[in-house]
Amino acid sequence: MAERTILLVEPLFAGSHRAWAQGWSQASRHDVHVLGGSGDRWRRGMRAGSAVLADRAGEWVAAHGRPDLVVGTNMLDLAAFLGLSRRTLGPVPAVQFMHENQLSYPRRPGERLEPGLAWMQWRGLVAADEIWFNSEYHRTALLNGLAMLDDEMDSPVDAASVASKTWVGYLGIEVDACRRPVATAGPRRPLVVSNQRWHHDKDLGSVLRAIRTAIDQGFDCDVALLGDPTGGEADDLAPLIAELGETVVVRGHLPRNEYLEVLRRADVVVSAARNENFGIAVVEAVAAGAWPVVPDALAYPEVIPAEYHAACLYSLGGLGVRLREVVGRIAAGERSPHGLAESMARFDWSMVAAELDGRVEHLLERVRAV
Repeated sequence: MAERTILLVEPLFAGSHRAWAQGWSQASRHDVHVLGGSGDRWRRGMRAGSAVLADRAGEWVAAHGRPDLVVGTNMLDLAAFLGLSRRTLGPVPAVQFMHENQLSYPRRPGERLEPGLAWMQWRGLVAADEIWFNSEYHRTALLNGLAMLDDEMDSPVDAASVASKTWVGYLGIEVDACRRPVATAGPRRPLVVSNQRWHHDKDLGSVLRAIRTAIDQGFDCDVALLGDPTGGEADDLAPLIAELGETVVVRGHLPRNEYLEVLRRADVVVSAARNENFGIAVVEAVAAGAWPVVPDALAYPEVIPAEYHAACLYSLGGLGVRLREVVGRIAAGERSPHGLAESMARFDWSMVAAELDGRVEHLLERVRAV
């Protein structure tokens, strides 16, 4: 099939958003050009990034010609971007790729939905020819959120028209970069890793309290806190971290090579997230050989194969019991369930990029047929 030119527009060019954009660009058989904004102040990016990026898109088109497809992430005001770019891009098909969304993201107590951002999100969904989600869970959550938007804003929302143009395309990882050398058999002092950002929706506090309880009950372990602490709840978490003392052997946001080194030594990866639409940090840790202790909710039952659910997922209120069980089994000489790490190969970029590329062809053929 012919190579296509894709303009991928990402106002929040940082973290997992940046990893996804670069991963697809590098692994795709198409020419995926990434137009990235700054990696901070995501609200400003949503509100004003479309104008800046539309200007840059015009410069890119002048140099390279019109793309076959525009893909804008959920941080892009897609409707505004397409309107501002109409003279340079023309009637180009557009996709909105949903890493997160404003409608189902859990808010703090007393925090209300921001109407401006919510309706901005809605306009992008309407403007897109297709809407791609990073999990089936996320697709369902957003469609449910549209019903909430209808109720909360007292305005008609046609969820059926949005649902009719959705598709699920998972995120990708570099499986080979995560793989560890052959693990040494036998009892060991487990290394427990938390590798999610320190924001309220990831609930690192519950993880820290569960680890502290395990240690108090005689389950010895080391702890690596690898998430990005900026812009989150670092001040609130500091006393809980201090209570763990020298048990915390690694802390903070690490350069990529050092981060992967720690993952390759990890025995357990633990999450208490209240919002997770894919879980790339957990998927990378599992691919590296860590035993996941994660909620039986959100996207986790989707990314962890069903045959491993009983060993890896915990129900509401069950974090502490499951964590102590897994730490105890690893200390006694067990390792992550057989075949689990290998099962993450379905998220390798060689597989994921092929699926994304195929969907591009499907969309362009459908648009041409209209």
